[in-house]
Amino acid sequence: MRALAVVLGSAILLAYVASSAGALSLDYYDQTCPKLEYSVRGAVKKAMKNDNTVPAALLRMHFHDCFIRGCDGSVLLNSTAKNTAEKDGPPNISLHAFYVIDLAKEAVEAQCPGVVSCADILALAARDAVALSGGPHWDVPKGRKDGRISKANDTSQLPAPTFNISQLQQSFSQRGLSMEDLVALSGGHTLGFAHCSSFQNRIHNFNSVDDIDPSLHPSFAAQLRKVCPAHNTVRSAGSTLDPTVTKFDNVYYKMLLQGKSIFTSDQALLTVPKTKALVSKFAESQEEFEKAFVKSMIKMSSLSGGGQEIRLNCRVVR
Repeated sequence: MRALAVVLGSAILLAYVASSAGALSLDYYDQTCPKLEYSVRGAVKKAMKNDNTVPAALLRMHFHDCFIRGCDGSVLLNSTAKNTAEKDGPPNISLHAFYVIDLAKEAVEAQCPGVVSCADILALAARDAVALSGGPHWDVPKGRKDGRISKANDTSQLPAPTFNISQLQQSFSQRGLSMEDLVALSGGHTLGFAHCSSFQNRIHNFNSVDDIDPSLHPSFAAQLRKVCPAHNTVRSAGSTLDPTVTKFDNVYYKMLLQGKSIFTSDQALLTVPKTKALVSKFAESQEEFEKAFVKSMIKMSSLSGGGQEIRLNCRVVR
């Protein structure tokens, strides 16, 4: 049933992909680079053997790429003497595993020089990160071009972990993404890790009345405060976003319903009936979550980036 759901989810979106991003297609590289997906998957799989944080990093990297000017690989560009790039903007400082994309690009270039965009490689790597973590596999529409613009200031457009439901809805709707997309894509947090700075607001001096966000389960809040004391100076300190951090599952939603969410933006999903109902639905059914996640990932990764080139090095414009 799960495999069938994923296949159907991909099929449902084919019309959407064709109409909203005409250049994208499932067979885009079938003739020009037939071993593309094998090469990308190999790079991701190899990296995962040495670092279990790679899946979360690649998924987040793709999300942060697509939310700024669409999926054009701009998050991969390095800063220069004249420009501070997206990867050095405040929300992206903790992004890592760029080397995985470099390795995948190197392998692909050895087979098909100058053919495959870095943006497509990132989209495939994010899919593989999920699938290799026990999550669903789906067919990724391809044909993205790489963009030449990457500005750190633009990262202010990314949805923040402190956002309330209105802010989240506005951020997603501006990109043509629905409330269901919001809840489904939030499920990617099942692979995530949060640094203390991103949730300090919930466990220390929450407001003038409460020191701790009252929506947090008391024992969970105590656990977070132990890891992240009020004047924490350990930059690497933080918490996983669910206890099965290396497995792509629906535990994130179950934790959320128990008052054990990390971000304000996670808790926000319970503040309106529509998103709360979706949280409950996905907590009850791994299959329903995966079906919705696949649909929303294809939709998000098909956001037009307006790219113009195929980079030979993912870190610099051609």
